[in-house]
Amino acid sequence: MKYYSTNNKNLIVNFETAVMQGLAEDGGLFMPVSFPKIDNEFIQSIEKYSFQEIAFRIAKLFIDDEISESNLYDIISNSITFPAPLVQIGKNLYVLELFHGPTLAFKDFGARFMAKTMGHFVAKRNIQLNILVATSGDTGSAVAHGFYDTPGINVFILYPKGKVSFIQEKQLTTLDKNIIALEIDGTFDDCQRLVKTAFVDKDLNKKLNLTSANSINISRLLPQAFYYFEAYKQIVNKNNHSIFSVPSGNLGNLTAGLIAKKIGLPISKFIGAVNSNKVFAEFLHTGIFNPRSSIQTLSNAMDVGNPSNLIRIREIYSDILKDMQNDIYSNSYDDNQTRKGIKEVYENYKYIIDPHGSVGYLALKDYIKFNQQFNGVILETAHPAKFKDVIEEELNIEIEIPERLAVCLNKEKRTVELSSKYEDLREFLMGRD
Repeated sequence: MKYYSTNNKNLIVNFETAVMQGLAEDGGLFMPVSFPKIDNEFIQSIEKYSFQEIAFRIAKLFIDDEISESNLYDIISNSITFPAPLVQIGKNLYVLELFHGPTLAFKDFGARFMAKTMGHFVAKRNIQLNILVATSGDTGSAVAHGFYDTPGINVFILYPKGKVSFIQEKQLTTLDKNIIALEIDGTFDDCQRLVKTAFVDKDLNKKLNLTSANSINISRLLPQAFYYFEAYKQIVNKNNHSIFSVPSGNLGNLTAGLIAKKIGLPISKFIGAVNSNKVFAEFLHTGIFNPRSSIQTLSNAMDVGNPSNLIRIREIYSDILKDMQNDIYSNSYDDNQTRKGIKEVYENYKYIIDPHGSVGYLALKDYIKFNQQFNGVILETAHPAKFKDVIEEELNIEIEIPERLAVCLNKEKRTVELSSKYEDLREFLMGRD
């Protein structure tokens, strides 16, 4: 499988190069030159396959023989080590729980697969790799834990000061060894801009051998397609149309779902549910992309004002707005609505949903009004304990913090504070040995 840059379709690389560079030399994102098709027989008999077998089958389509089957299966077996259960909460209404990994967020799937894949290539090349990753919340902790103590790889996590939850900050700032947390005085979009600028800085790249662990890296994005297949496997009545509501920020999760559909997964409709950062919803309604500074909300992992993966969605659909609108619906919800959604889900279904899932619930509700001809699937992207204060305030109940989350709360915060100026980041990175 070959990959091209979204800035230049003639700039073509193999999977290994796309993974190790993260971003194309011209600043573009990597996309498959063509989309493979999954065997229809596999879809028809998907219930008989384990999650790991499904993941292996899909990964193989995008990697070909660049990683041997035995090594690829080892990567899958050592990264997809936790489930993605589909929980039915109402008639034809489901929640796909993606928070059963080490950091209690959906990004554990992509981060762990990417860490094992990069570790494989680093060992093969016998090099030192430095990863830059911008986070608005859960990406940082997932990447930090996925890459922790991986030989040959250092990770620099850029996060916006004061704009992640207390628990999220503890998860991404309390590790040592090869994990360095950079607290940026700005927004997530500033963090993302700094990372992208660093990637096209030739002198810095020559010194540090940089790559990315955001969903701009194809190896973070592709494994997120795995759990769409795993969710479909668990749907009982597959004769109903399946609609997946995806809480959306940088649009990586939605893009992964669209890739799953593109290669043959029978999903009828996607919902790109957004919070007050409604750039994507506006684009889908009007065809006009108007990026701007992000707004801080309760669903902070979605606080993105310039979503990187929109270019990939436009590539998938050859930038034909009507085709995008046929497959995707989008609407936005503010914090007050998000709070009401949390309460409504608990009162109606006795299910505790986090702020991101609440936005997904509200968008699904608006789209189908829970028409019983549909299977409505809400992606629950983070454990509600990560937003303990908000949940407890709305529901007047106590949220138990899982042990793997509780252990980091009393650890010492370790960060380097930087401004949002690229010159300051560059100076810090150039000073690294």
